[in-house]
Amino acid sequence: MRYCLSCILPDTRPNLSLNSDGLCNACETHRTKAAIDWPAREQAWREVIFNAKSRSRGYDCIIPVSGGKDSTWQVVKCLEYGLHPLAVTWKTPGRTEIGQQNLQNLINLGVDHIDYQISPKVERKFMIEAFRRFGSTAIPMHIAIFNIPTLLAVRLRIPLIIWGENSAFEYGGTAEERTGFKLNADWVKRFGVSHGTTAADWVSAELSSSELTPYFGPTAAELEESGVNAVFLGYYFEWDPEKTRAVAAANGFKANPTGARTGLYDYADIDDDFISIHHWLKWYKFGITRLFDNLSLEIRNGRLTRDEAVQIVREAGDQIPSGDIERFCGFAAISTSNFFDVAEKFRNLEIWHRQNHVWKIKDFLIPDWRW
Repeated sequence: MRYCLSCILPDTRPNLSLNSDGLCNACETHRTKAAIDWPAREQAWREVIFNAKSRSRGYDCIIPVSGGKDSTWQVVKCLEYGLHPLAVTWKTPGRTEIGQQNLQNLINLGVDHIDYQISPKVERKFMIEAFRRFGSTAIPMHIAIFNIPTLLAVRLRIPLIIWGENSAFEYGGTAEERTGFKLNADWVKRFGVSHGTTAADWVSAELSSSELTPYFGPTAAELEESGVNAVFLGYYFEWDPEKTRAVAAANGFKANPTGARTGLYDYADIDDDFISIHHWLKWYKFGITRLFDNLSLEIRNGRLTRDEAVQIVREAGDQIPSGDIERFCGFAAISTSNFFDVAEKFRNLEIWHRQNHVWKIKDFLIPDWRW
């Protein structure tokens, strides 16, 4: 494994690459933010608003929301600029109490809202199959998150969908993917965290096409004919987790009173009991935890040094979310031993090796790691 010399991400992370100077493409991209003409971007945002309002038949836009700090920030921004949004949520089967409170707070800011809940029986079957096939419990979530708002926009003739951060910009991608600000089928396939699959790829004897209805978005022809535009708010306004948190907190968003569930932030991934499992499985696949991503953002934003980040990782360990794994196993009706048997199949043997019956990562960031 080779690690970025500026942040702490390794080249095993999907869509991340290192240049000849040892810097990752995410760090390189972040450095371009200083040269961005943000007033010009804000003016471009006003043009997006004008276009949406001129085509609006009621709702000006759809905002996909979870109730988290980023979706609260999106709603605040849209209301500040006079948009009339419809907020849409894919309801996780593992929604937490604080997640529900923050979602209600977001709605109370002054938006209409659809809480779209898929049958737990279908979610269960889909999540288990995704876990077994790809070692990912979050594929159903990501397919639903991208397709439900898009389908509603087409059916309800809402001209604009407003997303938050563009992960291709923040976490690595090609120059075209980073600078392009429209969300389309190609972007979703590469960055939608669905292993390049669509709902059609999951139709089987166990999951019928009818059961998977919520996961099917509009066809490319329908999307083109509708003229629905999808943009990333982070293209027009500088996205920084601490800045969006400050805006959200000023508008009633609450962080987790017991601290971070996974990673660094006490305000992230707190609305879903199962999302931490998706992040933790990166440990087996890529040799990183959620903490690596969070700390790398803090380094890029000048709030931590690389040495400080390494020390935080050393002290935190692998942050296994034991309680969330037990809750997921209860929902999925599988044993925890079965869960770990499946997870073990996705251990990346190009970076892991056994030494005295203990799994270790070759050339790990921290030589004195407690395996």
